[in-house]
Amino acid sequence: MPSQMLGATPQKLMQLGVLISGRGSNLRSIIEATQNGKLDAEVVSVLSNRPDVEGLAHAEAANIPSTVIPHGSFADRESFESALVEHLQRVGADTVALAGFDRIITATLLRAFPNRVVNIHPALLPAFKGLHAQKQALEHGNKITGATVHFVDEEMDHGPIIAQAAVLIEDDDTEATLAARILREEHRLYPQALQLLGSGKLRIDGRTVRGGRVK
Repeated sequence: MPSQMLGATPQKLMQLGVLISGRGSNLRSIIEATQNGKLDAEVVSVLSNRPDVEGLAHAEAANIPSTVIPHGSFADRESFESALVEHLQRVGADTVALAGFDRIITATLLRAFPNRVVNIHPALLPAFKGLHAQKQALEHGNKITGATVHFVDEEMDHGPIIAQAAVLIEDDDTEATLAARILREEHRLYPQALQLLGSGKLRIDGRTVRGGRVK
């Protein structure tokens, strides 16, 4: 399979649609990075599948349009995602960032934004996929874990890896203390990975993403 070059159109900033389901702390880090010049992108819309979540307040504080599209209002995942796609295309999004979005993504969204849907996961993939990754790392006896930003594909926590950050596990760590340290790395890592994607320098060779690294 030939390599695929990725990136924003040179004439404009990357147009981000951010999908959330909860507190939105990674959304907040993305917004702050766009404001302080560390991320050359515009967040054009924040979408939540749940009403009254904290993340929507971050969008409001930054004067970013937000919309709630409840997944329970649709018969299946595909029809729900079709509504997401319709909204994202209408507002001009060219890249989709999952930031604590708690729904499994299907081909409906991926076909609309090929190689432009990204996610962050609180583990060093491919280890500890799915929910409670911090608890999984502790129960497994790992000495190190971390965070991963990756392209989304049709398998859970599986797509090509853009960037990772390591976090040491301390002997007295609990799930909560470990999660807090990983989250700090997520807040640093996600905007940098999005900046790499927007730079146009990345390419995918099979499962390997080449063309840049975060600091």
